[in-house]
Amino acid sequence: MPGMGKLAASILSADLAHLADQVKLVEEHADIIHIDIMDGHFVPPIALGTVVVASLRPYTDRTLHGHLMVEAPESYFDELADAGLEVVSFHHEAVADPGTTIDKARAAGLGAGVTINMQTPTDEVVPYLDRVDDVMLMSIDPGWSGQTLDPGVYPRIEQVRAEIDRRGLDIDVEIDGGVKVDNARRAVDAGATVLVSASGVFQAANPAENARVLRAIANGEAA
Repeated sequence: MPGMGKLAASILSADLAHLADQVKLVEEHADIIHIDIMDGHFVPPIALGTVVVASLRPYTDRTLHGHLMVEAPESYFDELADAGLEVVSFHHEAVADPGTTIDKARAAGLGAGVTINMQTPTDEVVPYLDRVDDVMLMSIDPGWSGQTLDPGVYPRIEQVRAEIDRRGLDIDVEIDGGVKVDNARRAVDAGATVLVSASGVFQAANPAENARVLRAIANGEAA
């Protein structure tokens, strides 16, 4: 339905030396600023973190959404909330009990989402659909920007969307990894409501224009 989709601009591919300016460049078209937080354990890279959230918060009124690619994600919730993060998505693969982790995110005052890798069956998120704000489906191996989207994600989006619709829930389905102008519409057609894009925005020749086009696609509009 037009008007329902969102663009999440992922700062993993932004010029971090000029991060506030980079966000200002695209925020007219970005509903969400997506912040990848990595601990070097759950995924090999170490990236961003609480200090980046706190530094960025005064410069944008967009929703700050943290994607935690970390072990023991609940140990970060309070400090991230204090820094100005509003929503946190943790990996199903990183926790023993997703339900408890969701409760801890809520207790910290955060919106909560669950993320699954390509290798994790979509059935794994079904028990939590009525408890989260979003489900994020990875379409690459988590940890590195600039990878190519795995088209195997499209039927996975369809599976999650069908169950959400069957139950009449109002939660977002996000796709994260390799989202570009040339493949975004297929993701939306499959049922994605949030397009997470890093290099597809910030590594483009014109980041603001790419953000505009991606948001139009997310909204089901002609780009």
